[in-house]
Amino acid sequence: MAKARTIYICSECGGQAPKWQGQCPSCNAWNTLVETVAATPATRFQTVAGKASTVRPLGTVDARKTPRFPTGLEEFDRVLGGGLVPGGVILLGGDPGIGKSTLLLQALAAMGAAKKTLYVTGEESVEQVALRAQRLGLINAPVSLLAEVNLEAIIATIGAEVPEVVVIDSIQTAYTEALASAPGSVAQVRECAAQLTRLAKQRHIVVIFVGHVTKEGAIAGPRVLEHIVDTVLYFEGDTHSSFRLVRAIKNRFGAANELGVFAMTERGLRGVANPSALFLSQHGENVAGSAIVATIEGSRPLLVEIQALVDPVQGGMPKRLSVGLDPQRLSLLLAVLHRHGGVETAGYDVFVNAVGGVRINEPAADLAILLAVNSSLTGRPLPAKTLVFGEVGLAGEVRPVQRGQERIKEAAKLGFRQVLIPNLNKPKQIIEKINVIGVDRVDDALGILRD
Repeated sequence: MAKARTIYICSECGGQAPKWQGQCPSCNAWNTLVETVAATPATRFQTVAGKASTVRPLGTVDARKTPRFPTGLEEFDRVLGGGLVPGGVILLGGDPGIGKSTLLLQALAAMGAAKKTLYVTGEESVEQVALRAQRLGLINAPVSLLAEVNLEAIIATIGAEVPEVVVIDSIQTAYTEALASAPGSVAQVRECAAQLTRLAKQRHIVVIFVGHVTKEGAIAGPRVLEHIVDTVLYFEGDTHSSFRLVRAIKNRFGAANELGVFAMTERGLRGVANPSALFLSQHGENVAGSAIVATIEGSRPLLVEIQALVDPVQGGMPKRLSVGLDPQRLSLLLAVLHRHGGVETAGYDVFVNAVGGVRINEPAADLAILLAVNSSLTGRPLPAKTLVFGEVGLAGEVRPVQRGQERIKEAAKLGFRQVLIPNLNKPKQIIEKINVIGVDRVDDALGILRD
């Protein structure tokens, strides 16, 4: 039970003070403050509070598989781990104009026939949302719209409409009257998210927050916002390119780091069935400085082209720049290439890029980066239809990576004829139509390509 709060009220003017003092701070009268027990305010979660929980032994809990329902967008379902979970709370962040509202409007329209949906917009009017739906060919979709930023009004509407899926676009525009701070402040974002999360859990409603991002690319607002939700998704991609990537950073109901690939068209976002084809080389013939790596994104292998450009320094310090790859790891790999491969890059600028705007975070791309840099430096392209993957250690060893056989099978499916991989990743059974070459050290890999 909450402890009663004591305040002091002036018998002359009715002014209040948090503690006793000789003079009233409002009317300046002396000895007029009287001790009073303040009325206990209603909890801010009273409208969404559930029944009191009871202690239960773990063995008595019915651990059933979490039911899901699809969104109608296959790539979006993949990122979510198979679909939406009743009572789940999702946070979707991304740069302005990347396509967050478009994706969610398409998803609500696809679910509208089977699920009751509500789109709450705090940044646009319902007419503006309808114009977007008209451009996407969804003007007659069974989606309910609400232009509102007041949290109490949003909760009241959810209680009256009883939707199964609710989109809040965006959480930074919502505010509650219980706090005096401005919308978008840390306190308002945390309070609104907490209340809507409690509401989702109590009534088994799927709530999707759209979140703003800072100029560094992180979701704006308090870090607790990412902790209280069940799933955190990031919308990635270059606004000048038609390709968009949705990556799961956190997912309590599925695999983290899952990736969905979309193409932006005149009719909205369309899922890409074979994303590896987007990131592979479009060159008419082999070129120096290019290597294909097989990376694992969530549950699927993805083939990406790594491009390197090595150019003599034009004065000043040599540059080390990478796009889509860890720049600090690039410096580390160049040191390994010099020490254990005998390739000197101190007098050169080195630029490395992962094609298509994809970001590679795993070390399986190490060997491909080194071979692409060496290829650009020597002007000799790698053999056609060759795939490379493997982690490189500081001692010059090529270390195995997880799920190597899946990467090789994906390469064989796309017509690759040769793979250069760590020896410990060589499959026990022969894979048809593909030549597997295993190496143990960096200098071994460089020697094979020189032959």
